[in-house]
Amino acid sequence: MAGDRKPGQLRQIFGGAAGNLVEWYDWYAYSAFALYFGPRFFPPGDDLAAALNSAAIFAVGFLMRPIGSWLLGAWADKRGRKSALTVSVAMMCTGSLMIAVAPTYDDVGLLAPAILLLARLVQGLSVGGEYGASATFMSEVARAKWRGFLASFQYVTLVGGQLLALALLVLLQSLMDDAALKDWGWRIPFVVGAACAVLVFWLRTGLHETEAFENAVIPPGTLLQRLLAHPRELLIVLALTAGGSLWFYTFTTYMQKYLVLSAGWTKQEATSASAIALLAYAAMQPLFGAASDLLGRRTLLVSFGIMATLATVPALTALGTAKPGIEGLAMMIGCLAILSCYTSISGLVKAEMFPAHIRALGVGMPYALGVAIFGGSAEYVALAFKGAGLESGFFWYVTGMSGIALTAALALPDTKANSRIETD
Repeated sequence: MAGDRKPGQLRQIFGGAAGNLVEWYDWYAYSAFALYFGPRFFPPGDDLAAALNSAAIFAVGFLMRPIGSWLLGAWADKRGRKSALTVSVAMMCTGSLMIAVAPTYDDVGLLAPAILLLARLVQGLSVGGEYGASATFMSEVARAKWRGFLASFQYVTLVGGQLLALALLVLLQSLMDDAALKDWGWRIPFVVGAACAVLVFWLRTGLHETEAFENAVIPPGTLLQRLLAHPRELLIVLALTAGGSLWFYTFTTYMQKYLVLSAGWTKQEATSASAIALLAYAAMQPLFGAASDLLGRRTLLVSFGIMATLATVPALTALGTAKPGIEGLAMMIGCLAILSCYTSISGLVKAEMFPAHIRALGVGMPYALGVAIFGGSAEYVALAFKGAGLESGFFWYVTGMSGIALTAALALPDTKANSRIETD
């Protein structure tokens, strides 16, 4: 492997991955600490209303992701991957800093939730653009032989950001009492996020632009015309993302609530099991990425599609009656292993499908739409089925979307053997 590295390749990968880690830490810190800061931004007296309002602002962030993917994807394809990554982390720093220093409802009344909303909109734009830009950058700087292994660190850092936010929450809960956290302690994670973003901004300014971008030849036509010149690729990315992101949000973020509401676990039991499972999941990504370097990308994606389609109903049914401990944890890790066949190479496969002049936008735009429509709504749809007394209906919904992802994987030529990065 060492002899196959470009000069500075690992530093380039580190720069892309570190920024991704900070971006996702900042994104998940909002949801991790919402119970503490929510009541400070809305009229007092109704904690449930404050929680719902905080969740609504979190959801609005998802709606901004397609816009961010368009703006920063176009920026990355026109001005460079390095430039887009730098802008992305600067935006995330701005959003986190805004929350960290925002006045509360007691200070400025209804202006407080407006500032919180504005900060979340900025964060949504940032994280929406980060995926396409970082997937493109990391895919282009990695040599073909180890591209699956190296590009898999995009999801290692994505999950790592979620775990860091959770770890900081647990740490602050152990060091501070509930009153202090609600008073001012909730600002700490956003100060930390903004400070880390400044460090990553400095790191990313030292990155080198990719050769693929520098050698790209932009054909005539508008940006939209150049994007729509690849309808098959766009549909495949959208379908893969629809099924893959729905599985991701079902078996990561929604799983904690599912174990509490349906399996009868305590919140502490569900949180502990989820944290352990996510650690194992993050560790799996390089292993499955390396497997794609040996077996091909299509093999892993088809495997995910088949296993996800067949396993969704029995897995969720079994988890709904699982006992806390090894039994439930083993099932969770098994489901995340299936998911790793997709997530470890998710960004890479999409990057290998598009030519350099439209790659960042081609990766980011359909991904952001798929996540916003299917991934971001997973918890709401699951709870709606449960509220209607038809919880198993959600299982079949996830199964159907997994089947769509399988169809897309079968329609995909193996991008390892037919990567458009190699023809740039």
